[in-house]
Amino acid sequence: MKASEMKKGMTVTIDGNLYTIVDYQHVKLGKGGAVYQTKFKSLADGSIMDKRIRAEETLEDAYLDRRTYEYLYSSGSEHVLMDLESYDQITLDDDAFGDGALYLKPNSQLQVSMYQGRPVIVQLPNTVELEVTDTAPEIKGATATNQYKPATLETGLIVQVPPFVKIGDVLRIDTRTGEYVTRV
Repeated sequence: MKASEMKKGMTVTIDGNLYTIVDYQHVKLGKGGAVYQTKFKSLADGSIMDKRIRAEETLEDAYLDRRTYEYLYSSGSEHVLMDLESYDQITLDDDAFGDGALYLKPNSQLQVSMYQGRPVIVQLPNTVELEVTDTAPEIKGATATNQYKPATLETGLIVQVPPFVKIGDVLRIDTRTGEYVTRV
């Protein structure tokens, strides 16, 4: 594809490595032609690379096979997922998820992007619903100011919640920020 056709979030191959386009800006230089000042994020190690690309240059578009998987269980640092179409199971380690494993409970659905049969991107749902297993009791009169208290959820995740949240409540948590959204 031509550099002028690129969009944020696309995946490209540069020198045999996979990168996703984080940001780009069209820049018109005084004497020469227009260029794109582009930020690429490596899918291998997460590093950011800045690169100038002429508008007429071509980039190698990487095709990612995006599939829906169901999270089954974790065993130590390994997490087992099942493809909902073929029922094949794959095992991913903590590096593929980062802290995302703390948002998963069995039978949760997520998107996995595969490149040449290898998982490269694991995308969690934007919000998950988790039950509170431990938190401090409600303090009378604590609603006068905006005070938060820590709560431990069923997956081991600890989030800051309002004082009215009790043990047994089900909360909606934003997986992108790790913050409490609402009580369900």
